[in-house]
Amino acid sequence: MPALEDYKGGIPAWCPGCGNFNILNTFKEAVVELGMEPHQFTVVSGIGQAAKFPHYLKCNTFNGLHGRSLPVATGLKLANHEMTVVAVTGDGDCYGEGGNHLLHAIRRNIGVKLFVHDNQIYGLTKGQASPTSMEGIKTKNQPLGVFSEQLNPMTLAIALDCSFVARGFAGDAAHLKGLMKEAMKQEGFSLVDILQPCVTFNKINTFEWYRQRVYHLEPEYNPEDRVEAFRRSLEWGDRIPLGVLFRNNRPAYEKRISIIEDSPLVRHAFDISKVEAALKEFY
Repeated sequence: MPALEDYKGGIPAWCPGCGNFNILNTFKEAVVELGMEPHQFTVVSGIGQAAKFPHYLKCNTFNGLHGRSLPVATGLKLANHEMTVVAVTGDGDCYGEGGNHLLHAIRRNIGVKLFVHDNQIYGLTKGQASPTSMEGIKTKNQPLGVFSEQLNPMTLAIALDCSFVARGFAGDAAHLKGLMKEAMKQEGFSLVDILQPCVTFNKINTFEWYRQRVYHLEPEYNPEDRVEAFRRSLEWGDRIPLGVLFRNNRPAYEKRISIIEDSPLVRHAFDISKVEAALKEFY
């Protein structure tokens, strides 16, 4: 049985009080409770404060380009669909630079678990607005306030018929851990948007700001009711719902590819002579 110490990586370089610490500790607790050994999953990230996440874990990791975590995660899942693949990103990294990749990962329903550290600001690059920054907020790069409408990732994912759409809060670790475990067990693509206060650059959306607004979806709430899921996803401001907003149990992309049905691609025989023969056509 794995223990928390089994996942201990490097010393985090996040700002003291950053919500990322809670997410990291909660993730470790989730994989321990799921009985997962470090070699049984891979964490992929891009660039940003959230993308440092795999540096602080002991497991299979890949740290790539800004906004490009999902293409790498997709390749890993197709190469070895028996491996649990987790993509960890920030709101700028995923919803900004990586927005196009997000759309198609959801559309394909690849079995990747995406955890977005959503602090509504660019933390690593010193505080400019991100796609989820609220309209009107002033930043170093937007001294007159943000003019663009705030992106709603929950509504976007529901519109694309995402298999699993949830929102958590870094200040509610027990609830977040439950969401992470559900996301890991869900077939197909899972999106968990995690409200994560940035204590350095976002002085609006603080822990206290969220605590005054967030609430848990009621036990009787039905996440398979897409119309109600849309309605709840549009709540933002005085009330912000936490929990599984939408679930659709459709087949994962990798389960529809016949060539890997019997065995993961990494276990298939590889004949280098066929590659050499194909390359000769270009000589």
